[in-house]
Amino acid sequence: MQLRKRMIEGKPEMAAYAALVSVMHIIEQIQHHPRPPISLDQKQVESLTETITFLQDFLEIYPHNGSQESYDLESRIADAAHAAEDIIESQIVYRIHGGSATSHGEDSTSIDDLYQGLHKVIQGIDLIKKEVAEEIKDKRRIQEDELPRQYSMFSASSSRPPRTDENTMVGFDNFLTELMERLTGRQSNRQIIPIVGMGGIGKTTLSCNVYANPLIVQHFDISGWAAVSEDYNVREILLEILFCQKNQISMEILNQKSEEKLGEILYKSLSGRRYLVVMDDMWSVEVWDKIKFFFPDNNNGSRIMITTRISKLAYDLTGSRGIEMNLLDEGESWNLLRQKVFGEECCPPRLEGIGKKIANNCKGLPLSIIVIGGLLAKSEPIWDYWKSIADNLNEIVNLEDNERCLKILSVSYMHLPMHLKPCFLYMGVFPEDRMIRVSGLIKLWVAEGFLKPKSGESLEMVAEDYLKDLIDRNLILVRRWGSSGRIKLCSIHDLLRDLCLREVHREKFLYVTKVHNLDTLQGINTQRRIVVHQSTSKKEYLPQVLNALGSPSLVRSLIWSSGGVAPSLNVGLIRVSDNEAGKLIWTFEEVVPSLNVRLLRVFDDEARIFDYSPDVIQELVNLRYLSFTGPRDAGFPSSMHLLWNLQTLFVKNYYVATIAPSEIWKMPQLRHVEFETLYLPDPPNDRENGQDDFVLGNLQTLSKIRDFKCGEEVVKRIPNIKKLKISYTDFSERFEGGSRYCLNNLGRLHKLESFACYFLSGMRPPSRTDLLQNITFPQSLKKLTLQGSSLYWEDMSTLKIGLLPHLEVLKLKNWSFKGPEWEPVEGEFHRLKFLLIDWCNDLEYWRADNTHFPCLEHLVLEHLYKLKEVPSGIGDILTLKSILLRCCSDSSVISAKKILEEQEEYENVDLHVRVELLQSNELVESLVSPNFQVKIETCLWEVRQYMDLIMQKVMKKVVKDQLFKHSTLLDGSSIPPPSTRENIMIGFDDVLIDIMDKFTGQQSNRQIIPIVGMGGIGKDESWILFSQKVFGEEGCPPELEEIGMKIANSCTDFLCQLP
Repeated sequence: MQLRKRMIEGKPEMAAYAALVSVMHIIEQIQHHPRPPISLDQKQVESLTETITFLQDFLEIYPHNGSQESYDLESRIADAAHAAEDIIESQIVYRIHGGSATSHGEDSTSIDDLYQGLHKVIQGIDLIKKEVAEEIKDKRRIQEDELPRQYSMFSASSSRPPRTDENTMVGFDNFLTELMERLTGRQSNRQIIPIVGMGGIGKTTLSCNVYANPLIVQHFDISGWAAVSEDYNVREILLEILFCQKNQISMEILNQKSEEKLGEILYKSLSGRRYLVVMDDMWSVEVWDKIKFFFPDNNNGSRIMITTRISKLAYDLTGSRGIEMNLLDEGESWNLLRQKVFGEECCPPRLEGIGKKIANNCKGLPLSIIVIGGLLAKSEPIWDYWKSIADNLNEIVNLEDNERCLKILSVSYMHLPMHLKPCFLYMGVFPEDRMIRVSGLIKLWVAEGFLKPKSGESLEMVAEDYLKDLIDRNLILVRRWGSSGRIKLCSIHDLLRDLCLREVHREKFLYVTKVHNLDTLQGINTQRRIVVHQSTSKKEYLPQVLNALGSPSLVRSLIWSSGGVAPSLNVGLIRVSDNEAGKLIWTFEEVVPSLNVRLLRVFDDEARIFDYSPDVIQELVNLRYLSFTGPRDAGFPSSMHLLWNLQTLFVKNYYVATIAPSEIWKMPQLRHVEFETLYLPDPPNDRENGQDDFVLGNLQTLSKIRDFKCGEEVVKRIPNIKKLKISYTDFSERFEGGSRYCLNNLGRLHKLESFACYFLSGMRPPSRTDLLQNITFPQSLKKLTLQGSSLYWEDMSTLKIGLLPHLEVLKLKNWSFKGPEWEPVEGEFHRLKFLLIDWCNDLEYWRADNTHFPCLEHLVLEHLYKLKEVPSGIGDILTLKSILLRCCSDSSVISAKKILEEQEEYENVDLHVRVELLQSNELVESLVSPNFQVKIETCLWEVRQYMDLIMQKVMKKVVKDQLFKHSTLLDGSSIPPPSTRENIMIGFDDVLIDIMDKFTGQQSNRQIIPIVGMGGIGKDESWILFSQKVFGEEGCPPELEEIGMKIANSCTDFLCQLP
């Protein structure tokens, strides 16, 4: 009931917390700016900081209790924080753009307004602090009063494992087998077996089925089950386990026992017996620390099974990640849905296609499939009804069975620490099924200002920790890892995204507009963050959205996922504006005069919504994040330094190089500067004007700087640079890299972790001697990429690349090294994990073994047409996980196959080899095995031709059906038969039935029935069609099934309407 109450009511605790953290960021940015735009009164700062810190601690320690009083209090905290934020930032903008300076350099009127405004805010927030202090006293007194008598009685029903249906185990066969083996294994010591996964994935279901399995019941002398939860109570856990044992002592008597006495009884009952105890839904290691003494290690194979949503908990308890449950694949999802709906009966053919679509739309979450399956099982098997379910699945799932899915998933959100809640809810900004680039997500989190700083860590490091924590809690999914082992792409399950959208609406953290709620946009101008999604931002809907925003507006963040911004929009205090997927082009100059954009915090015009000149940028003085397509005149105004708080500058100028003004060196808040091409001027000498030089101490990224000069002044200005990507296009007779560009100074960038240097095609190769004498790599380097440097392989040792103590990733591209033979020196590359060699075309012999790359995990070889073989010794590297060969010689592919076979003989099943070809190769394709995959690129025109044949075949099938045997509508023989077999109709049952229905319908008037391509078939149908095409009625051999499915699925990549 309490959870339900908290879900329904608005609860601005998270919004209040985020606002408090944001105010602290603004104060610190002003305090630490070398030339701040305004001065703050120190006493006011100290008072405000102390109160904000106190309120932050309160919100972290005492979560919202669901009462109206708590709601009102948290709303007032958020309003006060927003007021402080607005006063400070408004005065900064006024000072930069509007204020007239006095002899002291400050506008006395604006400063008085600032101090008076903050004074009122501080008075109001101090009153809130006093109320909070009283509330804390009351909470502590209540806790002390309730402590002696809480949980005095225990309900036996809570200790019973949940009932599960047998068919809910579909897709769990591997997990079931592994769990049974670990429970009944030969290890005699007591063992903890964690089962890990997101809410609704089936952890409890798996545990229940194993717990009740006759083999398990027979194997253990005694068993017990306890539901733990985050708000656990040790006494109740002990009572639950004791009740399961059917102890001689009655529950009435046990209820009178103390916690210590219950533990003693449990210990005695388990001593000398082989026991199994399940602890369901554990959230912290603390609970185990409090009860582990009551579970004796009888050295007889006793087991303790734990289910948890938190991966780190499994590692803390056992030193391993436990049994990690993954989402079901499409086949497993369909099998589970089919069994839930039809049981042992078959699914009617007319419903199979739409049924698979419903299953796929559940995105592999068993809970969602079970809920929707229960709904379909109670309804008539009508295609139109199933289609409506498929089209509105998430909304139906969240409403069905008293919001069962939402309740289960909401528990994960409710149990989040306060500092993680804003980051999780921010995932609702992104469209459904979006692959989210982690680097961009982190920059947005930083710009939004709701990351709480940690001593000794950058905000980006804090953000990465937050992201890993959310992943560890199975709330965010990892989609792709980068070469350095860091997360590159992530996503969020559709149902969790729906949870985000619900919570942001209830907590008033984000406002998402959609077409269906355009009529209810009144009051949108009171929202601080607004997201305009997809068709809402099409031109025909813009007037409604813009009118609803109105004037004045409190919007601080405006995110456009599609469309453009019309000149009539008034967004006075906007902080975030993101036009990421639109197609309309607006002239920025005609928008800005009617936009009050000076408090805009984030502007992202990834999709080129605006066409504007760079002079407009000086209006956006409060920006923290700026991303857009480059200006036409290939330059920035000198006034860009007015963006006093700019942190991220990301410019996509594909056709022209951008020239930065020297004033860019006067922007000390810069953290990330990324261009397609940027010419960076030398730093100005401000000391000649009697001023100290700016040091860009926050700058971490400089990307794609053309003809970069690493002079003394540059090195001093960027002491904390972590990522540097540079290129050279010097077309002179001799590239003077050392003397002109000072590449020897690279070694003085002691924080540099990632360095890429490109000598672009079209220029003469750089002087090898000059490079060898002048390039120096810093010892801190973890990732190195070289392209076009034209060095010899023996120069690798001369440059001491292999001796870099922290180097983990090495990418050698496009003639970076040349020569027919490379023999590394023993003892080098002792920490290298990822090696890429691409287009080093004359490499024939590579001699290496495990002594050269002892920690290598991933090897990628591309376009090495002369390479004779992959060194056999590479296979002896214990850490090696994958080998990828793309467009390499047949002999190198064969050698990789031999390496794999040798490792498989040693029972090393962790190594995988992948080969990518541009065209079919029978020799290579014959090597396919479960751990040896081959991918062949497919031409798009062949797929289109194939789809045309399908359309013809559908029509021919209809007109030749027995129903039309005597029909005069159309003579089937007049249609030229396409050169295809009957099995080409696989996957088109729904299309066929639909056409048949239209032909035999009751409509008496003449009708035209168009058949339109190109469409697509699902992955299951693709595999069936592919299998029949290759093997006919014989069926696919088991060892080829996995790679066959992948080949079939790859063919669907060119078809629309496919996942």
